[in-house]
Amino acid sequence: MSDPNIDIIVPNYNKANYLDECIGSVLNQTYVNWSLYIIDDCSTDNSSNILNKYKNEKKIKIIKLKKNKGPSFCRNLGMRLSKAEYISFLDSDDYWTNEKLQIQILYMIKNNLNFTYTDYIPFITKNNQKVYKKETNLKKSFRFDDFIINSSINSSTMIIAKKIIKTKKFKKIRLLEDYLFKCDLLKSNIEAEKIDNSLAYYRILPGNRSSNKVLNLFYLWKINRRYNNLNLYRNLISIIGIVVNSIKKYGIK
Repeated sequence: MSDPNIDIIVPNYNKANYLDECIGSVLNQTYVNWSLYIIDDCSTDNSSNILNKYKNEKKIKIIKLKKNKGPSFCRNLGMRLSKAEYISFLDSDDYWTNEKLQIQILYMIKNNLNFTYTDYIPFITKNNQKVYKKETNLKKSFRFDDFIINSSINSSTMIIAKKIIKTKKFKKIRLLEDYLFKCDLLKSNIEAEKIDNSLAYYRILPGNRSSNKVLNLFYLWKINRRYNNLNLYRNLISIIGIVVNSIKKYGIK
């Protein structure tokens, strides 16, 4: 049996400063059966010039949108274009260890798994130097009821069998579209299992969409009510649990 193909989906909006590191971490993978879809969301920085350096790479497909559509559209477009058995996501300001795909996909095949994630190492940049935080120590597995109180699966660590995604998409909402996508997958009696390695680096940026804690909590409440159908009590437990687990991972920022 040949190694399965993995399609990697990278949405990008104005992350020119980090694109080389992100793309380089894919090119350096020890696992070779992959294709990379980079969807540039009408960036206004130097992203286009960075991406042009990779336009002749046979395994990289670059799609430049003429209008800003948001991360949900970009990821959905990548999934729609995908022809592979497995899909992986990577944010354009994150990057992987060289063995990430090989360790993860071979473990999935050996254990017949459809949805996996890994631990990761958060970091910040100070004075042009990376400052690495403590690597995560996530739960060994998540079902829906676990995830809504500990939403610790990082999108840049996931590999998902395309057969379980079916018609599921990232919804076009202002924030936390990745949280809702994972909820939708886990609602289908699916369990996500951890590969017990730290295989990704997660960049914490000031001023990004995830940095406004009050706004995020407001959207979390709305999503839990509208899409996850949580009652008042379960919604409060969800928010408290997610806040506590975020502090455990990153400290109070």
